[in-house]
Amino acid sequence: MTLKRNDPPWDYLSSASPTSLQSFELSRLNHAANLRREIGVLMDQWLDETAQALLARWLLENPEVLRQGPLAAALNRSGVELDEVEALPELQAPVIRPKLVRQVKPRVRVAGQRG
Repeated sequence: MTLKRNDPPWDYLSSASPTSLQSFELSRLNHAANLRREIGVLMDQWLDETAQALLARWLLENPEVLRQGPLAAALNRSGVELDEVEALPELQAPVIRPKLVRQVKPRVRVAGQRG
């Protein structure tokens, strides 16, 4: 997919009134905002699809996971027969550590000081 380059309409812009220039500016900003919103939706879809594909790849490479833990129990409840379900320890979810945010100390303003 190639990107089409949009050159500004110089003839129009050079002869436009200030009101027309403001209208043109707002039109371009609105279009840019709409594109940004669409990109956000596409990024969310892309991340979801990629995550599901990676999960499928991981399960292909780690078939023993299907034979243990909550996933095996769910499959058994749904009527799927698993041959030789082994009593292996439950898998634990990965630990996700929150990103630390730098604490901001409040400024104390003294009467008569600027800043």
